[in-house]
Amino acid sequence: MRNRVNVSKVGESENSSQAGMDFSDDQVVLNSESLEVRLEKLRETYKNGKTRSSAWRKTQLKAILKLLRENEDEIYKALDDDLGKPRVETYRDEIGVLVKSLNFALSSLDKWMSPKSGRIPLLFFPASGEVVPEPLGLVLIFSSWNFPLNLALEPVIGAISAGNTVVLKPSELAPSCSSFLANTIPWYLDNDAIKVIEGGPDVGAQLLEHKWDKIFFTGNPRVGRIVMTAAAKHLTPVTLELGGKCPAIVDSHLSSSNLKVAVDRIAWGKWGTCAGQTCASVDYVLVEEKLAPTLIELLKKTLKKFQCEDPKNVARVVNKRHFLRLTNLLQDPGVRDSIVHGGSQDEAKLLIEPTILLDPPLEAEIMTEEIFGPLLPVITVKSIDESIEFINQRPKPLALYAFTNDENLKKRVVSQTSSGSVTFNDVIVHLVCDELPFGGVGQSGFGKYHGKYSFDTFSHGKGVLRRSFLIEIGPRFPPWNDFKLAFVKLCYEFDYFGLLLLMLGLKRY
Repeated sequence: MRNRVNVSKVGESENSSQAGMDFSDDQVVLNSESLEVRLEKLRETYKNGKTRSSAWRKTQLKAILKLLRENEDEIYKALDDDLGKPRVETYRDEIGVLVKSLNFALSSLDKWMSPKSGRIPLLFFPASGEVVPEPLGLVLIFSSWNFPLNLALEPVIGAISAGNTVVLKPSELAPSCSSFLANTIPWYLDNDAIKVIEGGPDVGAQLLEHKWDKIFFTGNPRVGRIVMTAAAKHLTPVTLELGGKCPAIVDSHLSSSNLKVAVDRIAWGKWGTCAGQTCASVDYVLVEEKLAPTLIELLKKTLKKFQCEDPKNVARVVNKRHFLRLTNLLQDPGVRDSIVHGGSQDEAKLLIEPTILLDPPLEAEIMTEEIFGPLLPVITVKSIDESIEFINQRPKPLALYAFTNDENLKKRVVSQTSSGSVTFNDVIVHLVCDELPFGGVGQSGFGKYHGKYSFDTFSHGKGVLRRSFLIEIGPRFPPWNDFKLAFVKLCYEFDYFGLLLLMLGLKRY
């Protein structure tokens, strides 16, 4: 048996907000030899070239479409079991977004797979160059519990589109969805190329002991460090989709009508997407002191309009551990005193009322750790310009939102801050834009996917140069002299006229 990944000393002690794995030293539940046999079959499938054809890839993508369409009711039930997600939210965030991605991939796949021509210096004439996308091989995908279908199958779409074989490890914190994927995928997809392996942290740790050609992980920074540590043993490339405290700036110069739209969108992005248990959710709002009372009153009215007091309109907290984590954030006296709306809790039903806080202590955990729940701090600044400095003093967020019509402020946000993405005058919708990359920077992760970026994430762009035997230029070969040194210098300056003069003896060297 291979050595276990030593996880007890890897990473910092921080709350696990997203990941379904803690990678403790639990007993391994998978038989090591059995797992190796399964992985070897996947490697053999890749080696025999089965996954490289456009026809195979399209067949698998169409099969995922069929899986979604034929099992819609089962998906609704699984998401209700795991997170209490409303049906509309489930279709929007789990089914519909995947249907969109699959249709986009199917319509674009031949173009993505086609070699792209590359310019070759005239010096090498006659020659041609191209970049040929090739699959990486056997890839491992760890998904998260907050969007247990979307975050599992979205990277799988990219991996299949690129021609890889795949092992998917769903999060055990969404057991109904994990079971659904494990039981359903074998009926629709090629079992020789795509496998689902269920289990907890021990299974995740065991999977990381093996060599992969790519690891794609969605979760939090602490577990991300563990994944990277394990991958480093084999120099395996890793994509980390993490999280962070995503801010929203609200400009006080907005008109009253624009402000109402902004508040609706912020409330939707906070409480209408898995009750704030979303990596790209608005974590806190930055607003000038004079606008804060109006903003808060509008948020309260919007919550009432959205009927967020009705549990049927808000997903529940995923489990008791995360429920206690969130309620503990509110136990700090300074935080508790900052509550201006909501705050009630129902532990039996794992429900926390949408909660608004005004200027909680910045040193409190609610302002230093990703919230990942239905709690929204509103932080006041003396001027909106201070918001940029406030953001830059903290780790780089996965997403940054700004509600403003001030073009100068927009330019400053883009040029003076760093984040995985920037969205003006809306939240979260950039996730469904196939032409835009989704991914983090710094502590919020690295690597990107969605649309062609998913294809690229699971591909290697291989440069191919083709030359003829017809023409050869002698000065490229030794023995060296001053003439050849001058020749090389002119080559790197692409000074073809100078080269001609040098070769004709009309240029000094």
